[in-house]
Amino acid sequence: MHGWIILDKPLGLGSTQGVSAVKRCLRQGGYGKGIKVGHGGTLDPLATGVLPIAVGEATKLAGRMLDSDKVYDFTIRFGEQTSTLDAEGEVVAESDVRPTRAALEAVLPRFTGPIDQVPPAYSALKIDGERAYDLARAGEDVVLASRAVTIHSLHSSPSLMGRGTALEERGGGAGTLATAPGAGAPPLHHPSDGPPPQAELGEDLLEEITLTAHVSKGTYIRSLARDIALALGTVGHVTMLRRIKAGPFTLAPAISLDKLNEMGQARTLEQILLPLRAGLDDIPALALDPDQAGALRQGRVLVGIAVDDGQYFAMLGENPVALVEALDGNVRVVRGFNLD
Repeated sequence: MHGWIILDKPLGLGSTQGVSAVKRCLRQGGYGKGIKVGHGGTLDPLATGVLPIAVGEATKLAGRMLDSDKVYDFTIRFGEQTSTLDAEGEVVAESDVRPTRAALEAVLPRFTGPIDQVPPAYSALKIDGERAYDLARAGEDVVLASRAVTIHSLHSSPSLMGRGTALEERGGGAGTLATAPGAGAPPLHHPSDGPPPQAELGEDLLEEITLTAHVSKGTYIRSLARDIALALGTVGHVTMLRRIKAGPFTLAPAISLDKLNEMGQARTLEQILLPLRAGLDDIPALALDPDQAGALRQGRVLVGIAVDDGQYFAMLGENPVALVEALDGNVRVVRGFNLD
């Protein structure tokens, strides 16, 4: 059992609980107790979607998955900001302002490309050895430094659009921003872009909107939602977050917990186990002969290999040998696989 099981993580389940569920199914199915299992990227309990679970030797690639890009669908509800920036927290700021669809589309380019982002206070980042969310729950002021991330693409999801409310129905005003004491809203990413666009009389206003974002590692969607709302002259929080891609893995092979349990009991988990290679489909394969494979397994360096510099998935026939790095014709092992 070496490869990947892709869970469609349900609401309320933590990533480590997903790992435990796979371990339990392997054990109950008689696959053995000593099989290593890990996840390829934390997904908040209040989020759903793609959670790659590494099994056996694939756990050696789990760290690489943490560095991969992710794609999310998420819904921003305008008018309230919460302490956690999602539906779980307490309301810390309110606003009567609702953006138009045109205004939303106009600000999205500000959040595309390299940006600086302040992570949520309720996050797993550490401050002096303590988790930020533990400090926040204890009532302490949590101040996190901004970090550089990249938003590769950001757009509204036509099939998941939020509902609009006519301006006249809300009294015709643009509304006012009311921030609770201590809300601590961070500055906008691009203050030089000027004030947020204002609604024209008769334009429809959005109570909420669903967006799709393709982001680099380390990006917090809750922070992105907060900052988009602020750029629109209002506040907001995430009410739905679904990861639709993590690295090379999409929802297509993902299974529910019920299906996982069913297949574990039927001893058919092999049918849903993606090969170890599936986690490395973004890098080329390097074919080896038996002598070269033996040398790499012993930790030796291959010399005089005519390949471009970069990483490769070294294979002996159909058998994975190692993740390797080529440099100036020399090939060294990055991660070796013990599949015997």
